[in-house]
Amino acid sequence: MRIAILDDYQNVALSSADWSQLPEECEVVVFRDHVSDPSQLVSRLADFDAVSRMRERTPLPREVLEKLPRLKLILATGLRNAASIDMVAARELGITICGTSSISWPTVEITWAMILMLFRKIPAEVSFLRAGGWQQSVGRSIKGRTLGIVGLGNMGRPVAAVAIAFGMNVIAWSPNLTQSTAGEHGARAVSKEFLFRNSDAITIHMPLSSRSAGIVSSEDIGRMKKDAFLINTSRMPIVDEAALLEALTEERIGGAGIDVFNTEPLPIDHPYRYLRNVVATPHIGYVVEENYALYYGETVENIISYLQGNPIRMLDENGRVSA
Repeated sequence: MRIAILDDYQNVALSSADWSQLPEECEVVVFRDHVSDPSQLVSRLADFDAVSRMRERTPLPREVLEKLPRLKLILATGLRNAASIDMVAARELGITICGTSSISWPTVEITWAMILMLFRKIPAEVSFLRAGGWQQSVGRSIKGRTLGIVGLGNMGRPVAAVAIAFGMNVIAWSPNLTQSTAGEHGARAVSKEFLFRNSDAITIHMPLSSRSAGIVSSEDIGRMKKDAFLINTSRMPIVDEAALLEALTEERIGGAGIDVFNTEPLPIDHPYRYLRNVVATPHIGYVVEENYALYYGETVENIISYLQGNPIRMLDENGRVSA
């Protein structure tokens, strides 16, 4: 079996797990660069039986899968993969897809890092200090401010707990959120319009789906306070990006913290790289040693199980780990 490991940006895939457990006839090839062109991706993967993929870095649509007759095993990482792997095509082509477990807390940490950096203007102060300066701005405390959470689920709930510990008021909205559920987590359920009008910071914690795509609209962004911040560590298609960029460029909102993008890696000339009111990170919400050990460690286990004829952690038709 020839196994390709894609998008190993940090060159840590082989050191994050014990690949020596694989049978000697397994050959593992690591690719550190990213290939986005479908034809180039097909050429790269043509001679591989299995592909190990880090989260959604490389999509695997039908047009790619149909041109890889040798491919029999996709080693996805994380609990959700339906948005970036054509599950129907893979099933029709007889390709087995396995996933792994994952921990979500690191993304909560990145969310709070962004909130604190924006309120206290830390990036600007760090840059000014490194340039020889000393205190150029006045930040704002988050105590007593209002945090609006879009999506009070597995990610939104711990974000709310931290906000409460900081002394913030927490309001939340999602299409099916009830006052009872919000109250259990120290939040108050409100309308989407109220949340965007009254929050000092708004953070998004909804999974991307056909229902959530574009759910943060131009009208929502237009309702935000002039000094409010929008944090997105979920997925960029949830937000009307054109409207967000316009609001940031015209300084109609205070700023944004962004860890996810429509195109990754982010183009070199993208405004998020230079707008002064943006704190942008290269999709590192999940990128911690603990997650990589899970992802690659369980990938090795999945390969061994597949070779033994008993695949584990297979993905169901919705792209979620079923066992």
